[in-house]
Amino acid sequence: MTMTDPISDLLTRIRNGQQVKKANVTCPSSKIKLAILKVLKEEGFIRDFVEIEGIKGKDIEISLKYFHGDPVIKKIVRISKPGLRIYSSVKSMPVYKNNMGVSIVSTSKGVMTNFKAKEINIGGEVLCRVY
Repeated sequence: MTMTDPISDLLTRIRNGQQVKKANVTCPSSKIKLAILKVLKEEGFIRDFVEIEGIKGKDIEISLKYFHGDPVIKKIVRISKPGLRIYSSVKSMPVYKNNMGVSIVSTSKGVMTNFKAKEINIGGEVLCRVY
């Protein structure tokens, strides 16, 4: 069975894993997922991620991060979906939770945060928000 939105699947696995206080979660691997996880790690929302060989190809094992027993990620939401893509220019780049939250944007220069996209003056597709 094919998956229609693998990015939503990744975000849901992270969200569900943190709700039940799991240390690690796994999901199928892809380039876009690795890029999103790299941004999440740089921003301090997850501990680490490793690409491992699974039964049906490569998988990603994600180490979740907690602070005093509470998940570091309070909310993670998919913005741009396969049925409705959401794009943003530099001037209308979204601000989330008074700049405490991060929007992850897919640009022509790669996947990055909204802050870095503003810094290099480039817009793109808003993939998700993390707080």
